[in-house]
Amino acid sequence: MSKTESRLRRLITDELGDCCDADVDRRLDELQGLAETAFAEDSTLSEVFRVLGNNTRYRLARILSVADGELCVCELEPLFDVTGSAVSHALSDLVDAGLAERRKEGNWRYYTSTALADTLFETAEREVNRT
Repeated sequence: MSKTESRLRRLITDELGDCCDADVDRRLDELQGLAETAFAEDSTLSEVFRVLGNNTRYRLARILSVADGELCVCELEPLFDVTGSAVSHALSDLVDAGLAERRKEGNWRYYTSTALADTLFETAEREVNRT
């Protein structure tokens, strides 16, 4: 029996007063079903949070979310202590994850926040400020 299963057995014993192998197996099956439900077709959602896990991409997404309209790459670059190429790459990642939209006009690229990004930030702010 693994250490994890041993701990699970102790939890079930504490909750039920008794525990057998069938109880542990039943709970493991329930937990596996929960994991399968949680991660079914989760690749898009996972990508959103992965992208936001990088400080530069998070800050870019946040700036776009609070901006009043589009921002050009040349307006965003001075706000970061990384290369212009790194800013452009981070913005491309945000677009790929559905957190930003890009519009090209001549030599200029303009970015805006998507409804998904705005909703994520608004929800997080509301919940953080509620406590």
